[in-house]
Amino acid sequence: MEWAPTFKRIISKHRIKLSVLALFFLIWLFCLPKNLFEDPTSTVVNSSDGVLIGARIADDGQWRFPQMDSVPERFKQSILLFEDEYFYRHPGFNPISIGKAIKHNLTKETRRGGSTITQQLVRLSRKNKSRTYWEKCIEIFMATRLEFRYSKEEILKLYATHTPYGGNVVGLETAAWRYFGIPAHELSWAQSATLAVLPNAPSLIFPGRNESELLNKRNRLLQKLKDKEIIDQTTYELALEEPLPQKPLPLPNIAPHLTERIRNEYSGKRITTSIYRSLQLQLNTLAERHYQQLKSNEIHNLAILVLDVENRKVLGYVGNSPSGKTHGSYVDIISKKRSTGSTLKPLLFASLLDEGHILPHSLVRDIPTVINGYNPKNFDRKHTGAVPASKALSRSLNVPAVRLLRQYGLQKFYNKLHKMNLKSLDRPASHYGLPLILGGGESSLWDVTKTYASMASTLNHFVSSSSAYFEHEFVDPSYLMNEEISFGKQQLDPQIVGAGAIYSTFQAMYEVNRPEGDENWHFFDAAQPLAWKTGTSFGFKDAWAVGVTPKYAIGVWVGNADGEGRPGLTGIATAAPLLFDVLDALPQSGWFQEPFDDLIELEVCSQSGYRASVYCDDVQKKLVPTYGKRSNPCPFHQQVFLDASQRFRVNSDCYPLEDMVAKNWFAFPPAIEYYYTSTNPNYKPLPPFLENCSVLESHPMEFIHPKKNEEILLPKDLGGNNSTEVIFQLAHQQANSTVYWYLDETYIGSTTQFHELIYQIEPGEYILTTVDDQGNRLQQNIQVRLASES
Repeated sequence: MEWAPTFKRIISKHRIKLSVLALFFLIWLFCLPKNLFEDPTSTVVNSSDGVLIGARIADDGQWRFPQMDSVPERFKQSILLFEDEYFYRHPGFNPISIGKAIKHNLTKETRRGGSTITQQLVRLSRKNKSRTYWEKCIEIFMATRLEFRYSKEEILKLYATHTPYGGNVVGLETAAWRYFGIPAHELSWAQSATLAVLPNAPSLIFPGRNESELLNKRNRLLQKLKDKEIIDQTTYELALEEPLPQKPLPLPNIAPHLTERIRNEYSGKRITTSIYRSLQLQLNTLAERHYQQLKSNEIHNLAILVLDVENRKVLGYVGNSPSGKTHGSYVDIISKKRSTGSTLKPLLFASLLDEGHILPHSLVRDIPTVINGYNPKNFDRKHTGAVPASKALSRSLNVPAVRLLRQYGLQKFYNKLHKMNLKSLDRPASHYGLPLILGGGESSLWDVTKTYASMASTLNHFVSSSSAYFEHEFVDPSYLMNEEISFGKQQLDPQIVGAGAIYSTFQAMYEVNRPEGDENWHFFDAAQPLAWKTGTSFGFKDAWAVGVTPKYAIGVWVGNADGEGRPGLTGIATAAPLLFDVLDALPQSGWFQEPFDDLIELEVCSQSGYRASVYCDDVQKKLVPTYGKRSNPCPFHQQVFLDASQRFRVNSDCYPLEDMVAKNWFAFPPAIEYYYTSTNPNYKPLPPFLENCSVLESHPMEFIHPKKNEEILLPKDLGGNNSTEVIFQLAHQQANSTVYWYLDETYIGSTTQFHELIYQIEPGEYILTTVDDQGNRLQQNIQVRLASES
């Protein structure tokens, strides 16, 4: 080409100039660091509507919020008019302003700057640099490059984020909250003008120091805004009347424990949470009110968690009581492991229903029980013999729960809890044993509440999706507003428990879960429908109340963070009232819809709650979980043969067949009957056998104390005598029978009707034998030892 030689000659002739120019261009191109600011930022937490609810100071001790999304229009107008009126026209520096500044500084005693906002931004990024003309040249040089890297709006956002406002306050948004207690976008014209002039002389902000100078600067800017017709006369006059800021205000801190949790997990970030600000404020008020009541009993800590059942978002988060800095109030109880009390019982109940082990109202045994030396007791130390499973759940009876757990299988239930994402149970099932169902394991309010929420969501989704389940229902909640939780694909089989079993469990928790004593129920009865469960840990250290509606899951814990137990610290007395106050603060959400596709109609024995057998006379058709059809038929109804008067039982050996009367009879084994009759006066025991009808029954007698595998502990006598009196108890189906008692084949006495025998005994191993007047015999090994023995 013809121009090629000419181009080469030009390059050769001006190679030094071109090299210098290229070097200058390269310096200009790379003069800015990759990140203009490396300063640590504060952790900022916003509610779901974008309003600040908490913040934590940056690592360098400055209140410096992360970069703003946008600069408020009022502040933008104010700062441009005050600092850089030609901001949108210059390439990073303003030659006219620089010229005027040089002339002013050479002829006047005062100093005037001619820097643009872009130059000021460069200066802010170059900390601790001297204010010299050479430094000014460097700022101009870098400012031109900055204009090529960022848009004008981005430069304004950087400036508003990193401008100092006095003390350790950095950035417009921080200053808006610290000096006016409002978000930056809500600043008035007077407030915007104040913050626009303040970086020019941040020392003016201190109360009582040069306030008149700050006021004059602000008012001159307001006058300028009026003259430029940015604000009207009325706005200007009202702005002049607004006072200046005084002492810096504390930042909002309405969810302190959540803010601290976010600081640990997302330090230096701006996080928009799913917290409903109005609800959070209500929860704080409720926490304060209940704390004032509880502290009189030296109960100092509580926690509240509210979840949205549908999307599993955190709506309210009170990590501890508002008790200042005392009694461990800084501890976030929501995330800490505590003894679960009875809160896992509904999970066992639902599992039993789901697999057809029981029906909702099947009678379960409530009698003294010893299992491998473990002797669970009900809270009131009483027994009812037999109780509907639903009532055993609602009354939180311990003995039936332990027996049902043994029936279901400890390892099997433990595995199911892990599938429910209860991660805090991190030891083998054998470590917890059967006490697991009574609080022998530990979990957090976070995990327990999310599990109840997952059960409610499983039921809701099954009903709304034409009988489908999500692949992953038991997921962790999220407090992040924009985080979408994945529940996986839809499937026909439930992840853990079916909708029918969950619905039946919730019905039991709603219909019959009432405090002891009718005088207390009016308080709870005013609330909207709720499936709820209370729990109390051993030693009165933890009180729980957890409940769900179709929309919300609520978890409440009350106790002492240091683990100190207190009399009266029970779920029903301390946690439940707070639970229902929280429920009242939430919108109505109705009750759960029946999952008809996971329920079947089954004939159920009215007296026992079991699947009706051929001997059940009173039968009702009930909707029960699908696999309820697998449950056992009623074991308590049997056919008996009576004489013509129907007062005595008979058989073919002692009574004519043609005169016998066949009748279906509801009867319990002796041990159940012993306790059941005391609370159920309408129960009719089996009639005695007619005289001369010598029939040996299979089990007419059963030991009440001692139970099988139960040790008898004797208190140590300080006088040296190790023997003491013990009570042997026996249940017999025949009311007027006589029982003869033997210890190691030695006769020790007889009893009639009430079979309780007091006997002086010493430590050792014995064989206890009883024989009734019909020849029925019962025998059991017993072990007696001193209580002080290991």
